[in-house]
Amino acid sequence: MTGAAARLAAAGVESPRVDAELLLAHALGVPRARLITLDDVADTARFESLLEQRVARVPLQHLTGRAAFRHLELSVGPGVFVPRPETEQIAGWVLDRVADLATPVVVDLGTGSGAIALAVAGEHPGAQVTAVERDADAIAWTRLNADARAAAGDTPVTVLAGDMTDPQLLRDLDGTVDVVVSNPPYVPDDARLPREVADHDPPLALWGGPDGLDVVRGLLHTAARLLRPGGLLAIEHADAQGTSLPALVRSHGGFTDVADHPDLAGRPRYTTAQSQKRDS
Repeated sequence: MTGAAARLAAAGVESPRVDAELLLAHALGVPRARLITLDDVADTARFESLLEQRVARVPLQHLTGRAAFRHLELSVGPGVFVPRPETEQIAGWVLDRVADLATPVVVDLGTGSGAIALAVAGEHPGAQVTAVERDADAIAWTRLNADARAAAGDTPVTVLAGDMTDPQLLRDLDGTVDVVVSNPPYVPDDARLPREVADHDPPLALWGGPDGLDVVRGLLHTAARLLRPGGLLAIEHADAQGTSLPALVRSHGGFTDVADHPDLAGRPRYTTAQSQKRDS
C-alpha cells in the first residue's frame, strides 16, 4: 500500500493514501475498513489496473463508479460531472430553508448526477423536486440515480431535459417555486484545471464564458420567473467569484437580501438571494 500511495503522490494525486485504499477495497469488493483485517490481496491484477488509471489521473469516482454526497451514494462515470463535497453545503442550505414547508417546490438547474435534487428529495419527503439537465450524456446518469433513489423509497424526482437559460423552461411553474438552486458552469474560459477535471468532466458542466458567469446571467432570468414572491435562490460559484457573482445578482434587479457564503475551508462558495414581490 505504501508503494501504491507513493506512485499516486508522484503523479500529483492530492490524497494518495486514501485513493490507494479505496481502489484496493473496490478491487477486492470489500469496504475500506476491512482492509486492515486482510492478510492477503488476491486480485492484484485488478488493483494494478485501477492504480495505473488513477496515476493517469482518471478520476477516482470514475474508477469506482460511485460518488458520496451527503447521505447518498450516486452512480457516476464518463459524461457526468462528479459532485464535490463543497456542494453538500448548498444542499444543506436549501434543506434548512424548506424544513418548515410541508410540500416545498424546488428546482435544481443543471443537476448533473442529480446530487442536489436527490439530496433534497431524500431528506425532505414532502418536497416536490424537479431536476433539469441539458447534456444528453449527463441526464442518463441523472435518470439512473433518480430511479435508484425512488426504488429505495425516496420521494421521486421529476427529471427534465432542458437548458437552464431557456425562456420557455418550466413555464407551468412560473411564480410557484419556493427554491431555485444551481451548481452551474462557472469556470472562466482561460482557467487551468486539474487533469481529472479538464480531461474527464463534461465541458457543458464547466465552462462559463470569459468571466465564468455567462450561464449565470441566463439562469437569473429563469430563476426570477420561476420563483414565487419571497422565494429563494442559491447558486454555487468558484472561490474567485465571491464578489462578482453576488454583484451580478444584485444588478439583475429581481432579488433582495443577496448574501455570499463560505465553504468549510472559508472560501467563498455560494450566493443566496430572495425573489422580490412582482407587480405582474
